[in-house]
Amino acid sequence: MLLVVRRPESLRVAEAFLKTDMGVGCALLERADLLHRFLQARATDAIGALWSPHEVRVESRDAIPRLTRWLHERWGVEFLFNTTTLDVDPPSIRTSIGRISAAAAIVCPGDDFVSLFADRIASRQLTKCRLSMLRLATPGYRLPSALMSDLGLVRYLGYAALPEAVVLRERLDREQSAQLQHGIHLIVVQSTDGSLVVGDSHHYDDTPLPYASAETERLILDELRAATAIDSPVIERWTGVYASATDRPMVVDTPMPSVRTVIITSGTGASTAFAIAEEVVGDLYDQTFEDLK
Repeated sequence: MLLVVRRPESLRVAEAFLKTDMGVGCALLERADLLHRFLQARATDAIGALWSPHEVRVESRDAIPRLTRWLHERWGVEFLFNTTTLDVDPPSIRTSIGRISAAAAIVCPGDDFVSLFADRIASRQLTKCRLSMLRLATPGYRLPSALMSDLGLVRYLGYAALPEAVVLRERLDREQSAQLQHGIHLIVVQSTDGSLVVGDSHHYDDTPLPYASAETERLILDELRAATAIDSPVIERWTGVYASATDRPMVVDTPMPSVRTVIITSGTGASTAFAIAEEVVGDLYDQTFEDLK
């Protein structure tokens, strides 16, 4: 991952990050080093970049169906599509196609706070976040990695919780208040076909409207051009909604001894799902991952 920085205040945040445990293996690049990895940045006012070798990108459109198929073929997992769960009380689970017997259950409702264990979920005082995403046509070259910009340094806690981020936020409040107001930070990843997935914005509400704002899209694309000089046309647009909380990245609840409810409340579910699954399944069965293999 290359986090392109355009302000001295951003460099100081990056330098502080490198001194934390999360910064192990990362490096701060001067402008010349950045251009060596990403020549197109020469058309920007970037003064350097934070480089991380740790990120791995998975193509969700391909990975999810492939994972589903592998689980079925390798482990005999049975998936019931087009099926709604109406009640969970092991060993009985009532669904829209009839009852299922199960000794235990893990309920992952996403942003559905009312269908199962609604009273317990309500006590967590969760809200919802709507984000806007774009797919752009290939720029005609391969990116060296995922790309981010200064805005990410005041959004992701690994950076934003650092004391040095306070001064950066003050400057961004003056220079890019519109982006901050719409919860915009820049992340660009390239698909196997060369197209670019670009995001994103964050709007919070108990019932988010389904509309993607043209102004929000413009602000995202403005940041893309300023930080990376990429100016490819938009070929797809979509919105997503996820559960959100201000005080925790996830909720794991035990409504009954044989049931766990898991809600990711920070928009990181795709990145953390496997580790969370390992912990929750291990707790449910009082076993370690090595025992379960």
